[in-house]
Amino acid sequence: MSTSEVFLIALTIILAVPWLVWRLLRTDDVAPLVVVQIVGGIVLGPGLLGALFPSYYAFVFAAPVVASLNGVAWWAVMLFVFAAGLELDLGDALAHRRETVITAACALLTPLLAGAGVAAVLLQGPGWIGPKGTYPQAVLGLGMACAVTALPILVLLMERLGIFRQPLGQRLLRYASLDDVAIWGVLALILLDWERIGRQGLFLVGFALAAWGLRKLMPRLGEGDRWQIALIWLAAVGFAADWSGLHFMVGAFLAGAVMDADWFEQGQRDAFRRIVLLALMPVFFLSTGLRTRWDVGGLAVFGAAGLFLVASVAGKLAGVSLAGRLLGWEKGEAGVIGWMLQTKALIMILFVNVLLDKGIITSDAFTAMLLMAVGSTMLTVPMVRPRLARLAQPQ
Repeated sequence: MSTSEVFLIALTIILAVPWLVWRLLRTDDVAPLVVVQIVGGIVLGPGLLGALFPSYYAFVFAAPVVASLNGVAWWAVMLFVFAAGLELDLGDALAHRRETVITAACALLTPLLAGAGVAAVLLQGPGWIGPKGTYPQAVLGLGMACAVTALPILVLLMERLGIFRQPLGQRLLRYASLDDVAIWGVLALILLDWERIGRQGLFLVGFALAAWGLRKLMPRLGEGDRWQIALIWLAAVGFAADWSGLHFMVGAFLAGAVMDADWFEQGQRDAFRRIVLLALMPVFFLSTGLRTRWDVGGLAVFGAAGLFLVASVAGKLAGVSLAGRLLGWEKGEAGVIGWMLQTKALIMILFVNVLLDKGIITSDAFTAMLLMAVGSTMLTVPMVRPRLARLAQPQ
């Protein structure tokens, strides 16, 4: 068969298998479609089906097909991260800055410290730090991965639980938005390359000037032109960030974060995000699954994933509980908010993808974090639903 024919076979598998599992098994209460797609990528990758059926894997995911899938995945993830950056409402966070800063800081720092503590012990052994990574980089990177909240998936789950447009939902958006900014800032710090510091400084100065010009230009354009300029801006900033030694995902987030969401009609923004999630992101999930490895042993990888999951969940709940006491929240609010902020799939996967791309962690560490992200996201709705019902009851 030609490469294009095998590519379309792979695409059919990527789109059909997770959807059928999600639809037939009705997993939505535990695992939304996005989680099933991530798990599907792991199952279809070399670690599981590839190991059991190597001839299938060699045929469907031959090098030219994987190269084509990776190209689609790169653009998909740039669009998705750009959309996440675009949805940030820092003005709302500033309007409620005391509550937002205290909660976001507690929700970020405690799981970061807990995750870094696990990483500090685990990384003493071989097989976890990548060829271009240092011990401090890997510890900070894995610790921060434990602190991530995936804003886009948080929105999907809030819509499902019926709290997105409620005051509680808007509070969650503020906390997660501020943490998103911190997460990408820490990633830029981790990727700081002293050999390319000149390029990175040039990128930041050039980006600031270009962003100023963009913000002057966009209000003068019609919405159709704004979308076109936004895509050109996204590609250019992604290239510049990658050239500087950061990563195109850092550039994609910055490209969206400096733009105002109200430049684009809300319905179109929602449709844009849903189309990317429906049509393109499954390719990224498969591409992510193809990178999973078990070289240090499956038990070691699962054990590491379990330790990071405990650190992440316990750290997040402890941090939010502390914020609740400091701010005098109603009884039960800290439990709902703490569990909602456990949602890690997507943004954490993007985060550790960058660490893997840059050689800071190995495929084994990446696989452990991927499993942790899936586990924490699957816990969210089952743990939140009964707490939300109790919170809604009259006191």
